[in-house]
Amino acid sequence: MSDSFRAILASDVEGKAVAQMTDMSVADLPTEGVLIDVAFSALNYKDGLALNGNLGKVMRSLPMIPGIDLSGTVLESPDSRFRPGDEVLVTGWGLSETEWGGFGQRARVKADFLTKIPGGLDLKRAMAIGTAGFTAMLSVMALDDHQVTKDQSPVLVTGAAGGVGSVAVAVLVANGYRVAASTGRAETHDYLKSLGAEEIIERAELAQAGRPLDKERWAGVVDTVGSQTLATALAQVVRHGSVAACGLAGGSDLPTTVLPFILRGVNLLGIDSVYCPAERRERAWQRLAAELPREKLDAMTEVIPFDALIERSKLILKGQVRGRTVVDLRA
Repeated sequence: MSDSFRAILASDVEGKAVAQMTDMSVADLPTEGVLIDVAFSALNYKDGLALNGNLGKVMRSLPMIPGIDLSGTVLESPDSRFRPGDEVLVTGWGLSETEWGGFGQRARVKADFLTKIPGGLDLKRAMAIGTAGFTAMLSVMALDDHQVTKDQSPVLVTGAAGGVGSVAVAVLVANGYRVAASTGRAETHDYLKSLGAEEIIERAELAQAGRPLDKERWAGVVDTVGSQTLATALAQVVRHGSVAACGLAGGSDLPTTVLPFILRGVNLLGIDSVYCPAERRERAWQRLAAELPREKLDAMTEVIPFDALIERSKLILKGQVRGRTVVDLRA
């Protein structure tokens, strides 16, 4: 096994994180944990921030290999739960924030962070799901836990053409929910309908401030946008419905009132995919392997070579990436 590998390394250059492709050695990695031969990673919005100079927003210290997701094969393990040859994945757990991440052909991570690839998935599809799909499944599980109805009003998915939204639409439909998909990109309408969305809601319709309590429209919501979009959606949720809030693509503010909560009993459910407990994490991955239709996952996924990652990361910050982008670190 060669000790040298290619990686994107973020370094501090005059107070700014600058990410560059470079050659590294296994000796450069953190000294403790399981050594992984990384096959695939994924491009998420947070990765776009990390790769484009937003030091304070993502990475807490430098130098660091960014990348919040990885899948690969165990090379060396001091932990009896994992053996050389095991196929594993990591999402969250502070990767690219406080822990070195997945944009390198080798990674050394704590054993507690690892999840074995569940049956029915491979290394590439695990990253086609990645943090985005994992977050989507946690959102669906939260709606299930709060008994969101499947036979009446639809579930709204905001930012539906993105990675979280795409998987959320596909999984909700597979679980018998009716889905309305919100997007601001007309070119994605056919794509969202191919995932099973019954109705397309224009982004601008939800971005306008309305009444504190509006007409009841949604049995539940998976919201990736935040800000006014989330506030508008909350005002339109049916009595005792639930909203899974899992993103802030439109902003971190929430200009709402308490009326949806105290007059309709609406539940606002926060989704934390980074430090999700291991048992719930395992259950989410098992459900993804069983319930996410492979043909829909493949249709929403584009695979790019490692060398194309930095340029592609600029597009995700502009909202110009549809579905999921898998990074092949071997290409």
